[in-house]
Amino acid sequence: MTQRATTHPDPTRPDVGLAFFSTWHVGTPERQRATVDAIAKAWESRPWPHEGLLSYHVYEGEDGATLMHHSQWRDDEAYQDFFARGRDERNAEIDAAVPGVERLGLTRTRLHTSVRPGPAAAVPEAFVTVDVAFEGPDADRQRAWVRTVTDAIAAGPAVPGLLAAHFHLSTDGTHIVNYAEWETAAHHARAIEGPGEGIGTLSEEWRRVRDFPGTLESGRVRRYRRAYGVVPG
Repeated sequence: MTQRATTHPDPTRPDVGLAFFSTWHVGTPERQRATVDAIAKAWESRPWPHEGLLSYHVYEGEDGATLMHHSQWRDDEAYQDFFARGRDERNAEIDAAVPGVERLGLTRTRLHTSVRPGPAAAVPEAFVTVDVAFEGPDADRQRAWVRTVTDAIAAGPAVPGLLAAHFHLSTDGTHIVNYAEWETAAHHARAIEGPGEGIGTLSEEWRRVRDFPGTLESGRVRRYRRAYGVVPG
């Protein structure tokens, strides 16, 4: 049974062994909403696809043109078993309803660590992803980058509105996805419009993050609002 989710996902839930982040380009706010509606129809009209899938959520990009998909899996074995059964009919139905969806890529990750500067009871309205790419696969470098960022967060003053940051390491060793929860989009906008180059960049700790060796991209930032989610009933 498939059930609509009433809250955003918890990246720290202990039974999640694998998390996927993917982006679709749909072009316009109208197509964003139509695609979300098509996703809801395709998912809620079918049984839950696999016992190893723990949740699936969709977020609308504030650019009006993109959707982010975040799925949580029990482990890699569960995902491989699902994939081996063949692609189900959900995407075909979505594509028929909204032709021309561009699937820009998918990143397979595992949660490495989380920090929660904000109050635990606060409910985020905005979700921000920062995707950092490295020159090549290196798990030690991934962990060192995260440690540099968490040290900078701990050393600096509290960032108003930042509730949590969840650092996911790609399983191929080449990327990090920081999935951050913010109180509102306005809080995040004010933070990135701060002195220097935005959040924390005037401090020595944040300069170490900015100048971290081996990064191809310092961080592609996208801001979203949660649009839809389903969980097993």
